[in-house]
Amino acid sequence: MAAIEARIAAAKGAQVPEARMDEHYSGAQMAWRMVIELVAGLGIGFGIGYGLDLFFGTLPIFMVLFVMLGLAAGVKTMLRSAQEMQDMKMAEEAGIEYVPNGMKNKAPKTGDKSEGA
Repeated sequence: MAAIEARIAAAKGAQVPEARMDEHYSGAQMAWRMVIELVAGLGIGFGIGYGLDLFFGTLPIFMVLFVMLGLAAGVKTMLRSAQEMQDMKMAEEAGIEYVPNGMKNKAPKTGDKSEGA
């Protein structure tokens, strides 16, 4: 009877579905994140520029300037997201836990320097 139960347990173990990718971002999710970051930068820049142009009465000047600044901010944010994805992938391949902002190699602080004196 124990042998049959062992075979049943082994068969059930083989049928266990693989873990879903809920914790990890798929490529499509990351692509949409990057697109949204770029569009948000452009939209915020447009809104600020248009508002300043209405306030000062100089319609195209601030709008064009802040749309360009919004584009630059959106591209910078996209590049930061791409770097984060690359860091996550490299950490996964190395078998270590990914910690955002490059904090994984820093030693913890030991407290007050006067402890050793």
